[in-house]
Amino acid sequence: MTDKALDIDLGFDKPRGETRIVVAMSGGVDSSVTAALLHEAGYDVVGMTLQLYDHGMALAKKGACCAGQDIYDARMVAENCGFPHYVLDYESRFREQVIDDFADAYARGETPIPCVRCNQTVKFTDLLQTARDLDADALATGHYVKRATDPQGRPALFRATDDGKDQSYFLFATTRDQLDFLRFPLGDLDKAETRRQGLRLGLTIADKPDSQDICFVPDGDYAKIVRKLRPESADAGDIVHLDGTVLGRHQGIIHYTIGQRRGIGIGGRDQSSDPLYVIRLDPDACRVVVGPKSALATPDINLTDVNWLGVDRLSDGPHPVQVKIRNTMAPVRASVEATALGDVAVRFAEPQHGVSPGQACVFYAAEDGTRLLGGGWIARKAERAAA
Repeated sequence: MTDKALDIDLGFDKPRGETRIVVAMSGGVDSSVTAALLHEAGYDVVGMTLQLYDHGMALAKKGACCAGQDIYDARMVAENCGFPHYVLDYESRFREQVIDDFADAYARGETPIPCVRCNQTVKFTDLLQTARDLDADALATGHYVKRATDPQGRPALFRATDDGKDQSYFLFATTRDQLDFLRFPLGDLDKAETRRQGLRLGLTIADKPDSQDICFVPDGDYAKIVRKLRPESADAGDIVHLDGTVLGRHQGIIHYTIGQRRGIGIGGRDQSSDPLYVIRLDPDACRVVVGPKSALATPDINLTDVNWLGVDRLSDGPHPVQVKIRNTMAPVRASVEATALGDVAVRFAEPQHGVSPGQACVFYAAEDGTRLLGGGWIARKAERAAA
């Protein structure tokens, strides 16, 4: 266990005791350590935990605690450290802005990222405004991402020191105005050091396991949630080859994702044929379209709802960048530019496989891929129906 305290300086030009920081506390290790470190450093910390969903309903278990263990854990951290803690009921907002959007996206044959939607809406819009209403100087979170000032004197985001924990992909929609108010104290730490700091601070949750699932799908069964909210997405339909041949039946497009190979329910067309992959989903016709891996190669994509954090104007493109179309991939080289139609086009230096509508394409600086330049949502291209 380390005995070294971290003197976190959030960059405010006034005494720390007069600098109010609202900390978004999920009840996990990262946000708890963030709050405790800032309190230890002398800031006026206020903990905020969001009641986002009915835990018992999500688990479909009678008697399950609606507040959940996480809210209790956050409250205990605040009580033991000695700073105030509040629970905000955001269930209706979260349901409308995140859960319903999640279900709608799956019903459209897309692969959504609810964590980004939550950051865009509930956390960095609603909670941020609540923090302002409390006369806070900043909202701090336990995200692993670095905030610094660029050469133009503006706040900028950079990938975390711990590449394995970096969460910049999920923060691509953070605006400049939001960045002025946000702070991310864990950006220079790795997870092991965060846990060591938690032990040093006497936090009982220091060894709490990380959550592996979407918060409102704690058992990992996404399809069950979507079936409940959008029953039509579970309608059976045909599995069709790109050439139009019907190869089998499926029990709902919600069970498939672009690029999927295993669990499709069919083999190759014969013993000598190549494996088949999900190439696209056609919710209107209730079809899953499959084909060879080569059919997944995508040279370019269009994006919607783009957030641009670059120095130059996006309309002055094309801009060389590095991009990620999945959080787990390494950045690849590409160019990005605004089109005459008002959307944004990304052209990959080399075609990418498994590009899925509804996922995010996130931009990083071309030089070393560390600075976050924004991103957007991958749009569904016009598709020719299989014959």
